[in-house]
Amino acid sequence: MPQPDSTTSTLDDFFLHCTELVFIAGEGGALLRASRALTRAMSAELLDGESAAGLGPLVHPDDRRSFDEAWRRVRAAAEPVAVDVRLKTADGSFKYFQCTARWVPEKEEVYGALRDAEERIEHEIQLKLLRAINDHLPVCLWAIDARGEFVLHDGKGLESAGLKPGQFVGLNIFEIYPESGTAVLRKALEGTMSTFVNEIDGVHWAAWYLPIQNDRGDVTHVAGVTLDVTASKRIEQELRAKLDLIERQQQVIRSLSTPIIQVWDRVLTLPLVGMLDSTRAADVMEGVLREVVRTQARYAILDLTGIDAMDTETANHLLKLSAAIKLLGAEGIITGIHPAIAQTIVGLGVDLSSIETRSTLRQGLEHCIRSMRRSAA
Repeated sequence: MPQPDSTTSTLDDFFLHCTELVFIAGEGGALLRASRALTRAMSAELLDGESAAGLGPLVHPDDRRSFDEAWRRVRAAAEPVAVDVRLKTADGSFKYFQCTARWVPEKEEVYGALRDAEERIEHEIQLKLLRAINDHLPVCLWAIDARGEFVLHDGKGLESAGLKPGQFVGLNIFEIYPESGTAVLRKALEGTMSTFVNEIDGVHWAAWYLPIQNDRGDVTHVAGVTLDVTASKRIEQELRAKLDLIERQQQVIRSLSTPIIQVWDRVLTLPLVGMLDSTRAADVMEGVLREVVRTQARYAILDLTGIDAMDTETANHLLKLSAAIKLLGAEGIITGIHPAIAQTIVGLGVDLSSIETRSTLRQGLEHCIRSMRRSAA
């Protein structure tokens, strides 16, 4: 009885028990042998009698061209050829693997292996994104160890501070900056993330201090992200200045639209023109009461000759204004109520009987003069 070839038996055991995703393929790519780990990890298509086609059926359509080109290079290359490719796995999803293969002339076979490349590729993408941010945005990226020594000092934003990339590497941050500027940093070294905005030599910086911890929770490093926000700060200041200017202009407009005139000794008049809404009525109340107190007026005449319309809330404001004027020891008088407004007020059910009214401003002023003469007699 012939004895089994020990070499063949060892190779069979290797492909059966090897935990790596390894294979042997022919020159055209057909799989001759594959480890059990590989066949279990890949899609069932690898076991459906299509192994003669090699790994091809498992390759993502978008990666097929680069995979085929790499496989053609294997025969001519003296060194192993590696390519990142997405392969369909056992759960039907595509996953990145690094396929490394080498042509063995004496066997006329390709020896290869697959390694999970998801984490490495994700890490490379993160590094590229970080590099793009570092190179193109006005940001400083830095890191210190637990002693405060810089291990990273980079970023386009360093130009604004007059610094060069790597200038602080190896130096201690607590020796470079005064103690007053490192209180927040010490909190980060204790494990607390911090953020703040400050100004240095006319440059505004927004800073984030991020503690980096090991598996035991100890802070080993602090990463810093410092963004030059001078431009946005300038825009914010300009916007605030414009808003302040608009507010001042609105105050001027309000004062011009509600001029309070002292037409007689201790007699104020406020000629109103246009639409008297609730907002404007509130401004009128504030202005009139302030002037009554300032001038010690005995009468305040509100002339509505130029008012086109009035709602219930505005009418109620007039009632409240009259009551407030009375509390200050003066008398409120309304003149010039337009017939249409009178009808509106009656229709709204607003009672103005408690307020002294006159047809015209002149009649209102005459009422005030006669009342003061009677008081003096």
